[in-house]
Amino acid sequence: MRANCSSSSACPANSSEEELPVGLEVHGNLELVFTVVSTVMMGLLMFSLGCSVEIRKLWSLIRRPWGIAVGLLCQFGLMPFTAYLLAISFSLKPVQAIAVLIMGCCPGGTISNIFTFWVDGDMDLSISMTTCSTVAALGMMPLCIYLYTWSWSLQQNLTIPYQNIGITLVCLTIPVAFGVCVNYRWPKQSKIILKIGAIVGGVLLLVVAVAGVVLAKGSWNSDITLLTISFIFPLIGHVTGFLLALFTHQSWQRCRTISLETGAQNIQMCITMLQLSFTAEHLVQMLSFPLAYGLFQLIDGFLIVAAYQTYKRRLKNKHGKKNSGCTEVCHTRKSTSSRETNAFLEVNEEGAITPGPPGPMDCHRALEPVGHITSCE
Repeated sequence: MRANCSSSSACPANSSEEELPVGLEVHGNLELVFTVVSTVMMGLLMFSLGCSVEIRKLWSLIRRPWGIAVGLLCQFGLMPFTAYLLAISFSLKPVQAIAVLIMGCCPGGTISNIFTFWVDGDMDLSISMTTCSTVAALGMMPLCIYLYTWSWSLQQNLTIPYQNIGITLVCLTIPVAFGVCVNYRWPKQSKIILKIGAIVGGVLLLVVAVAGVVLAKGSWNSDITLLTISFIFPLIGHVTGFLLALFTHQSWQRCRTISLETGAQNIQMCITMLQLSFTAEHLVQMLSFPLAYGLFQLIDGFLIVAAYQTYKRRLKNKHGKKNSGCTEVCHTRKSTSSRETNAFLEVNEEGAITPGPPGPMDCHRALEPVGHITSCE
């Protein structure tokens, strides 16, 4: 996508020798090792999450893609519009406004799949939404950016990272496909793999967060406005996604899934697009936003998971108390019934032992309810 590209050195095509800021310089073998390890771990994680996907449910989602459609509306409807409103409301500088808008136009990130698993969401819908939004990003990212920036005077090329999108699709779909096959062939083993993958996912999130901050420490910008937007933006995404899913009569499980998918964006894709599109001078002002957004979306995700697990534990304890109360009542009723039965049998035995014809009092006593008999005794 091109918007008012000039022939000066500001255009990335004419500034290939431009040096990156200090925080983006290659850190030698450390950064290479970190990239390789994180990619392999992400592939293994998506394989384990794929073990939770059932072919029957996945096929039903494809046949009736109402949940996926709601998710895509949130991803490429609500998020870009929210980004545009935030950029206008906070009167951001042009380069900063572009960074916020690009983040809003990015597809969903794989981090949402991990959080969806921890809140007992619909994993079939989550993985389907992530895959479909990544595919749709090939056309929707240029379209959304063009619609919201056509009135802005841009001096740079906005280069869509198609190669990065393709790599994301490969790293997402192939491991998930293997996981689906394992779940179909060996359902018991897939549950064990899924539990291990959940632990690996938590470790991966912490490692990526810490390493990302360390490797890009020179790119942090103490702009309070950008930090404020990066804090409230994912929250707005989670809330609006949940409300739209609730408005379209989705189940509670799907509402949680769509909420997490909406607020979690593909941070790496946003950073790649900024690096391909802008000069080093502009990157210093822009890169702090996606880094802060990634950090805050991790914090928000952990808070949502903690709140859900706390609610789930309290609900479980409440049901446990009710069940124990029902057990005591049933035990008391059973004991009372047993005593009444024994009393009734004793009365019948007395009547059977006494010789001679029954008198009027005996007949009346035999016809009395069991409760009256026990009270007389």
